[in-house]
Amino acid sequence: MSFILVNNNKEELIIIPNEAIRVRVIANSDNEEDIRIKEIIKDDFNKNVEKILKNVNTLEEARIKIKNNIKNIHKIVEKKLKELNYNKDFHINYGLNYFPSKEFKGLNYQNGYYESLVITLGEGKGPNYWCVLYPPLCLINEKEDIKEYHLFIKDILNKYILT
Repeated sequence: MSFILVNNNKEELIIIPNEAIRVRVIANSDNEEDIRIKEIIKDDFNKNVEKILKNVNTLEEARIKIKNNIKNIHKIVEKKLKELNYNKDFHINYGLNYFPSKEFKGLNYQNGYYESLVITLGEGKGPNYWCVLYPPLCLINEKEDIKEYHLFIKDILNKYILT
């Protein structure tokens, strides 16, 4: 099993297993308004998916929760887009989705197909947000104690390493 190492701003290492579930929200275009809408959808999605994945302890549990909540996620995005009077179509796909290569914090992430949930707004020709849903590396609540979060991630990784 291989891992990706990520440096956070406190010079600590966080290990991300390759067997993770990613998320991607793609803007309709590089137009300022489309990018603003993408950011709102991303924030609303993260807030709601945090509730869905609460108390999930394994990759398989995360898969089941996501699959069982695809219709709810669709309704959440649809509702938010209506509130914003944004009349473009959107698509949600959970499965193996293509991710282009990306450099982030000095690390290069290879392009390829990854297990992920992708929300594409309109034509999906704009910039994208991406992160890791499980382990929940992008769902850190600012109010949480970061040490507690690191212990949670360590416990998850021990399950990967020891099994």
